[in-house]
Amino acid sequence: MFSIISRFLVLLALASAGSWMVYGQWGLVPSFAVGFGLLSIPLIYSYFNLKRLEKFILLDRVEAMPSASGLWGEVLSRLERLVRTMKGQVRAIEAQHERFIDAFQASPNGIIMLDDQDQIEWCNAIAERFFGILFKRDAQQRVNYLIRRPEFIRYLNDRLFDEPLLIEQMGPSANLSLMVQVFPFSENRRLLLAQDVTDLRKAEAMRRDFVANVSHEMRTPLTVMMGFLETVQTIDLEPAKKEEYLDLMMVQGKRMKSLVEDLLTLANLEANAHPAIQSAISMETILALLKNEADALSGNKHVISIENNLQNALLGDERELFSAFSNLVSNAVRYTPEDGKIQVIWRDSEDGGAEFVVHDSGPGIAPEHLPRLTERFYRVDRSRSRETGGTGLGLAIVKHVATRHQAQLVIESEPGEGSAFKIRFPSDRIAKAP
Repeated sequence: MFSIISRFLVLLALASAGSWMVYGQWGLVPSFAVGFGLLSIPLIYSYFNLKRLEKFILLDRVEAMPSASGLWGEVLSRLERLVRTMKGQVRAIEAQHERFIDAFQASPNGIIMLDDQDQIEWCNAIAERFFGILFKRDAQQRVNYLIRRPEFIRYLNDRLFDEPLLIEQMGPSANLSLMVQVFPFSENRRLLLAQDVTDLRKAEAMRRDFVANVSHEMRTPLTVMMGFLETVQTIDLEPAKKEEYLDLMMVQGKRMKSLVEDLLTLANLEANAHPAIQSAISMETILALLKNEADALSGNKHVISIENNLQNALLGDERELFSAFSNLVSNAVRYTPEDGKIQVIWRDSEDGGAEFVVHDSGPGIAPEHLPRLTERFYRVDRSRSRETGGTGLGLAIVKHVATRHQAQLVIESEPGEGSAFKIRFPSDRIAKAP
């Protein structure tokens, strides 16, 4: 403040001195003009700097203004530093805001921010896909106008947000199950979170189906065995009849034993997600064992041929692979009518790997059943499967074994044309011949 007053007094003294000198030579009017002119110089300079400041403010380039002298130099320098600091703070806040937005966009959950009127203030791309909304179009729209599900509208109106809400048949294909919950925050704002629980719901459904199927599969042989046991205990049977009943009970017992063994095998395969070991396996030995097993199961009622067109060994877990190969061969024997042909082939594939093929001349499988054949307990013909002794788990085991060996199970079949089941192994699973 003192500096400003001193500068003003110096300027006033100079104007007075100049006016006095001119007054002595030219009179009052020139003297007044000179004094006024000297006092007007800083006003003109200030006006010039003000116009320049206005120009750079309109261009938003205050921090890039040229330097000035005197008091204006100080003012502009301080203003420039202030603007630079404020712009730096704004950029930091914007960068932080962008990081928050990126984090919300990266979230696997749908996020919608609502104001006190339940209008959409912001939402991420996942929420747009879940609910079929578009933020640029639907901003400031009431969310219950866009999500027209009665249960959601009741949930929003009741304001009972302690428990989540499950909404079915959402998404672009109406195949998603969403768990939605609203969380109040800040000044009467609300955060709506939507989680995709479709896979979880499917897993729960599969678990329920699995338990129901196991219970059903076990109940039938147990009922038969208990019926025969009750008959044997309460009725004095002839030795031949008693022997017949015991044989039937043994058949049902073996069926339950086979079911339990398959369940344990499948559980072990599902629990072990690591790739199988790479021990060299002689396919010649495996094919010989499969031939003996197929002949015993067939009882010479089928024409079974074995072709070994590849001398290289297979790298993998011998026990698991034999189980998978045996399941395919036994299925072919069970479902192929008498005098039918079954071919078991080990050959190379076009991609440098190899494939194990079981081809039968059975009745074939309709196309709608093919995608579901590897599901546990899925059967094309349930009654026929039970008659042949199948557990409904064979192809599920084959698929898991193939996955552990980086192989692919391919099923080709047409009604009346037979079926071909192929396990295609990559080249990494084939031991190259020296």
